Amino acid sequence: MATIAVNGTTINYADEGPQDAPALLFAHSMFFDHRMFAAQAEAFADGYRVIRYDLRGQGDSQRHPREALDFDTQTEDARALIEGLQLRDVTFVGNSMGGFIGLRLAARHPDLLRSLVVLGTSADIEEAAEGMDALAAVVREQGIEPVIDGVLYFMLGDTSLNDPSRAHVLAEARAVVGSRTPEYADAAWHIAHRPAILGELPNITVPLTVVAGTEDHTYPPPKSEQIAAAVPHAKLVVMERTGHVHALENPDAVNAVLEDHLAAL
Repeated sequence: MATIAVNGTTINYADEGPQDAPALLFAHSMFFDHRMFAAQAEAFADGYRVIRYDLRGQGDSQRHPREALDFDTQTEDARALIEGLQLRDVTFVGNSMGGFIGLRLAARHPDLLRSLVVLGTSADIEEAAEGMDALAAVVREQGIEPVIDGVLYFMLGDTSLNDPSRAHVLAEARAVVGSRTPEYADAAWHIAHRPAILGELPNITVPLTVVAGTEDHTYPPPKSEQIAAAVPHAKLVVMERTGHVHALENPDAVNAVLEDHLAAL
């Protein structure tokens, strides 16, 4: 692991693969960190420079007060990270919160990206804002434990929650989410209060693949369909037996989507 100072913060990241190769830049979901894309790093680091980073305020990246965790700022973090690491031919891959950043980055800085893949995300306002506010308040005051089962329900699909063959996925997700400390409430607050960027989506000109999970309890397929409809060249992929954290729940299927996306470039 390494760190880099960019945009007024210090970002923790993993850097694997040939330094002069085209880059895959991975941004994770709320409550997770760069480790959620371990299977993708293993699959693609032979031919790509694979960068997985912890968003500001999460993982091992620098902590900040609530007012410094908005998605405009985090989009500029991603821009500065690309420039600071001198990445080339970048495909940005973002899950949920990482997708919020990826869509903004592609719309505002298309010159920095070769392409974009977003999984289980939304360009709309948060429809469950009241519930997210309540969750953030509990996490801030009491920690994650009182709400961990609810968080896992929104992160994992029914198959991952109930199928014994995926017990390892549930155990891993519970361990990661259960380790989160009260300051994570500040990042969660910004999910509830982020503005919609539906009007910016037509500015996305790079190749875009939008991935939905049929069992996503947080942003079900219509949210992905909304994004794809606003970007005429976008490709929509609906992934069966998958909830909100695709790379953990169905890593082989995610790798296949990335292979197809990269081959089409």
